[in-house]
Amino acid sequence: MNAQIIDLYTASTLNVEVKVEPFYIEGESHPDDCLFVWGYKVIISNNRKTPVKLRRRYWKITNGLGSSQEVQGEGVIGQQPVIEPGTSFEYTSGAPLSTPSGIMFGYYTMEDEENGLFDIHIPAFSLDCPYQKQTLN
Repeated sequence: MNAQIIDLYTASTLNVEVKVEPFYIEGESHPDDCLFVWGYKVIISNNRKTPVKLRRRYWKITNGLGSSQEVQGEGVIGQQPVIEPGTSFEYTSGAPLSTPSGIMFGYYTMEDEENGLFDIHIPAFSLDCPYQKQTLN
């Protein structure tokens, strides 16, 4: 699997930091069939003094033509991890697009023992095929 790292995006909400590193997966993409596959590595760091549990995820994925889809559900990759203070949880997932560019963003719903449920931002990140000419809007 050929993958090219694109960039690193970061957001922090209520002392929980989310870093996302998207990458284009050339070996699974088929541009002639309008299939562009992206992977993304997520690192969630708990900078609080209490543990947090990742309960739910919400993603909005928009392709280069403005068509979007929403993805939501329990946990991530089949898990609802508890992240202890000063530690991180890391996972990798992916998303196909029908265009060579797009954007993703969202939030995680977390839970702590003191305050209950709260949302943390997933930073918006760009998905731009490294082989396509880039234009600025």
